[in-house]
Amino acid sequence: MGVKRSLQSGGTLLGFLAKILTIFSTTTNYWIRYPGGHSGLWQECNGGTCSNIPCQTMLAVTGACMVLAASCLVMGLRILRHEGDSRGQTTSGIFFLYGLLLLIALTGYTVKNARKNDVFFSWSCFSGWLALPFSILAGFCFLLADRVLQSTDALSGFPVCL
Repeated sequence: MGVKRSLQSGGTLLGFLAKILTIFSTTTNYWIRYPGGHSGLWQECNGGTCSNIPCQTMLAVTGACMVLAASCLVMGLRILRHEGDSRGQTTSGIFFLYGLLLLIALTGYTVKNARKNDVFFSWSCFSGWLALPFSILAGFCFLLADRVLQSTDALSGFPVCL
């Protein structure tokens, strides 16, 4: 297995892990914990009873960015199945866009809730933050794999005299 294939396999694995963590983070209700309950992007649970959260601007932006990030990731992993020269650059660009959307969503949510008393970030938020470096590393893997392919093609035309 060559360097290009190893980088592509590593990028695919990191992208798949980022996808699972993002979907897991977006759909669960344990972004923050406070005495008597917990809250996510969509619902707030107090004393075992969950209800929908009324529309708030920062929660709407966070939820929209998380859903867009998950759809970007699905699109990036589907591009891998197609053949073509620009496939590596396109896939890495989508992974970097995915990372940017995650960064916007998670930073906004963290800033909004960081100064509240008796509020602690929980595992749903942490899994979102964990997906961020995975997506960026996946983008770098595909970018490096594309560069290895381009340099190999460029060097193959030169005669080698030793």
